[in-house]
Amino acid sequence: MQINVLDYFEQGALLKCPQKIAVKEANRAYTFREIERFAKNCSALILARTSALRQPIPVFLPKSGASIVTDIGILYTGNAYANLDIKSPLEKLKLILDNLNPDVIVTCAQQATTLKALGITEEKLLLIESAMVDDTLYDNETLLRRLDSTIDTDAYCLIHTSGSTGLPKAVALNHRSTIDFADWAFGRLNLDGSEVIGSLAPIYFDAYTLELCVMMAKGATVIVVPDNLAMFPVKLVEFVAANRVNFVFWVPTIMVNIANLDLLANRELELLTKVFFIGEVFPTKQLNYWRRHLPKAMFVNLYGPIEITVACTYYIVDRELSDDEKLPIGFACRNTEILILNDLNQLAGVDEQGEICVRGSSLALGYYNNPERTAKGFVQNPLNSRYPELIYRTGDIGCRNHRGEIIFLGRKDFQIKHLGFRIELGEIEHAMLQMDGIRNCCVVYNQNEKEIALFYECDKELTPAFIRERLSRKLPKYMLPMAFHWLEQMPRNPNGKIDRARLVARAS
Repeated sequence: MQINVLDYFEQGALLKCPQKIAVKEANRAYTFREIERFAKNCSALILARTSALRQPIPVFLPKSGASIVTDIGILYTGNAYANLDIKSPLEKLKLILDNLNPDVIVTCAQQATTLKALGITEEKLLLIESAMVDDTLYDNETLLRRLDSTIDTDAYCLIHTSGSTGLPKAVALNHRSTIDFADWAFGRLNLDGSEVIGSLAPIYFDAYTLELCVMMAKGATVIVVPDNLAMFPVKLVEFVAANRVNFVFWVPTIMVNIANLDLLANRELELLTKVFFIGEVFPTKQLNYWRRHLPKAMFVNLYGPIEITVACTYYIVDRELSDDEKLPIGFACRNTEILILNDLNQLAGVDEQGEICVRGSSLALGYYNNPERTAKGFVQNPLNSRYPELIYRTGDIGCRNHRGEIIFLGRKDFQIKHLGFRIELGEIEHAMLQMDGIRNCCVVYNQNEKEIALFYECDKELTPAFIRERLSRKLPKYMLPMAFHWLEQMPRNPNGKIDRARLVARAS
């Protein structure tokens, strides 16, 4: 029985293909054997600084071979890695570090100055450059004995939410939930180690967890995509082709931009056979563009909040969908059950809306050092009064259609009461995205003025009368926006999603 994610590495890639390229970045590549040596060197240097066990160790590095080495190195110490965003505002970063209160932070010479500016002493900083040397700094038996004290419910990593105000939530995921999801994904989604991963997800985003597991367990190669390429779709597509990438796991926004610019028409990406996406609704119109240009590829829509290990539902796109049809989030992953609960905390019927709730091993441990917040999100299953059983209430609204597919309908906090009607803002966005020329859009509610505000990307500004006339063909009058904002590009948060908080502030 596997109880530690590191068993993937020790019993997987290290045994099967130690000399294969594990990670490739702009200036160099690393074999699995090199990753092992550098990671174990890192663990030895950490243990020379602290005796901490089952504690989070922050990683303040750009996504790179060095950050992957560090994460694996931290796991060898019996601790959990906590990857941080190096572009975080200093105040937010300080709140996070104060909450974690670590003995040591792994960083690099270039990023160390930022941490010192926050008052972090040099004694707490471990520069990863000191571990990435040809010398062997570790004793293997010492490290393996250290791992003997790890059990599968211990924390594996911490992922911080991208909250714009207050203390970001630090979601603690464990080894059991990670192994449970990864084992299912390997089999159901045909992940066998032949993957050349175009890795664009930030290291503090949950898609990275699956990429790391496929690399360690199956011997897949991770190609680190420079993060600035997300803003340059033409160069991103060229990068995928030049590096012979055959698997991507991206946020839909990036793929929508590629579709809107028709970048697949003149670029052969026939090697790209696995296309996964997560984190946002993928408009069906743009998804259909990708499917037309990559007819041999498997497209998989994965859904799950950060409080669930990577994903709790999946949908392999295996049928034709019209451009105005909602893309399902599909079916529960193995060993997970999705409960759609109505306002009476009863199971919703077919096509009846309710809150998407999750039970099973995929649930996170909770929020690190925040029991009050944990108690609000992870609650007793209202359908089970016989023994303690936690579910996670996602705050998302969904339903099951007649095929048994789960349909995501929007957020509870994006559901408004306007003119006496209950309105899902996502319904307005879905209708808007069917209009020709609309690249992206976001609808928010101005509570002060009691008006629906539409933000949209388009080549030119459209008149409000034109937009309202087109939308009125699909929506009732009470759902039509009253404020219109033309943007050349939507604001994004660090995960690449639309920054709704900034748009709400602008609408007000």
